Amino acid sequence: MSITLSTKQKQYLKGLAHHLSPVVMLGGNGLTEGVLAEIDLSLNHHELIKVKISGSDRETKQLIIDAIVRETGAAAVQTIGHVLVLYRPSEENKIQLPRK
Repeated sequence: MSITLSTKQKQYLKGLAHHLSPVVMLGGNGLTEGVLAEIDLSLNHHELIKVKISGSDRETKQLIIDAIVRETGAAAVQTIGHVLVLYRPSEENKIQLPRK
């Protein structure tokens, strides 16, 4: 179950994410089960998070991003450099998205 966001919704989420710091950082071990669990937990708690993916070339970084999106069911809002912004609504719906 992947989430599709309109351009307007992505812009809104980018504005909210601007002041956030990365809550999960991928190191030399890459994408492990523990990292995926931490991303899932953070998404449940915050809905909108930043993940820092360090030390990868473009192709590897894109594969990691695709795997994170596929495994967590989140939407990739944007990628700037080594920082990925993810959004997934939680049970409480903390973030009210604009209409499409």
